[in-house]
Amino acid sequence: MIVTVTATTLLAVIAALLIRGRRVSLPTALVLWLSGFTLASTGLAGPVNTFLSSVIRLVSGH
Repeated sequence: MIVTVTATTLLAVIAALLIRGRRVSLPTALVLWLSGFTLASTGLAGPVNTFLSSVIRLVSGH
């Protein structure tokens, strides 16, 4: 049996495990999970890219 896991789902599981193990904070895991949409090139990739770019510009002050 072949099991297919999308990048979005895989990164969501990894993020959940990292939060549970207290390796990363919730905001960091959220960015990790959102980048799954970008990597998977889902329909949400465009809005997620825009959102992540806006956050990066906000944090960097540009």
